[in-house]
Amino acid sequence: MATPRRALIVVDVQQEYFDGVLEVQYPPRDQSLANIARAIDLAEEQGLPVVVVQHELPEDAPLFAAGSPGWELHPEIEKRAKPSWLRVTKGSSSVFTGTEVADWLAGQQVDTVTIVGYMTNNCDIATAVSAEALGLSAELLSDATGAIHLANDAGKASAQQVHETLLVLFNSNFAAVATTDAWAAAVRAGEPLPKSDLGTSATQGRAAFSA
Repeated sequence: MATPRRALIVVDVQQEYFDGVLEVQYPPRDQSLANIARAIDLAEEQGLPVVVVQHELPEDAPLFAAGSPGWELHPEIEKRAKPSWLRVTKGSSSVFTGTEVADWLAGQQVDTVTIVGYMTNNCDIATAVSAEALGLSAELLSDATGAIHLANDAGKASAQQVHETLLVLFNSNFAAVATTDAWAAAVRAGEPLPKSDLGTSATQGRAAFSA
């Protein structure tokens, strides 16, 4: 198999997810943050292009208001910043919508994006779905992302339920799912991550729940 031409996409690792309304609940924030930092450090070591994205809304918005404390990148990310990174802001869930990210990646001859950051249940999945339309393969690092508890008129789900269910969904079609350790090994070996497909996942799912 051909060696993937990877870029690391660091999605919205902002203070809002650590001490705001959208505080990430699962996996534990400190663990996911440490793995995001590890992924960044490995990308720098291996010469992978890095894109860092911040969600940004108008200054009077209740969340991610431009220039507000919640809008700021977490210090663990900010202190690693390099001039070579592409840094963009976005106002939609996908990192590709209304940004220069797709064109920049094309200029770097990237064919695979590795997604870390927040949240599994919103911007990560939107980014992976958008990558498919751009002809890019996607990877998601399961322990370098996170989800929140959700409840609305349709029901409720814990952050763990949301996160773990979405990992299965990602791996069935939209992105290869792996731990940071497994990804690091694949990067160093120049190999793609294994991924299921919808037909295989459906067949295995039917067998798992037919008993």
